Amino acid sequence: MEREREELIQRIVESQRDLGRVFAQHQSLLDSNLTLRQLQVLLILSQSGSVSGQDLSQQLHIGLGTVTGIVDRLVGHGLVNRHEDPNDRRVRRIHLTEAGEQAIGAFSETGMRHFRLLMEHLDTGMLRTIAEMSGRILAVAESIDFEGSEVPKPRTFTK
Repeated sequence: MEREREELIQRIVESQRDLGRVFAQHQSLLDSNLTLRQLQVLLILSQSGSVSGQDLSQQLHIGLGTVTGIVDRLVGHGLVNRHEDPNDRRVRRIHLTEAGEQAIGAFSETGMRHFRLLMEHLDTGMLRTIAEMSGRILAVAESIDFEGSEVPKPRTFTK
């Protein structure tokens, strides 16, 4: 029974990843000159408001020097700004500019349009099932302490 659960979880995870790839092929933000890491920084900032470079380093599991380079390029694109932390002048906080907020909004809106189009191709019975399962998944997600749980770190690949 445990083996079947693991296989089902793996199939679901792979399907979600593959669905993300299909959607990503049509995302307007990915057509820009942004890298995946730059996009991750924008998404983190859209959720957090502002963060320090150290916070980004920990969340992305990369070195502070790498974060600095990513943020420098995003500043150059006019998508983020740095400002002094009012509570600790040694810390620089990073936040989205209006252009960064617009870029994330456009990316999100495009994704939602694509998802809606996908849903419109399903029959009513399937939509009922997905709505029920989505509600259950959301309820479980809201009950999990993701910060305290062991979540595998992203794999890094070397040449």
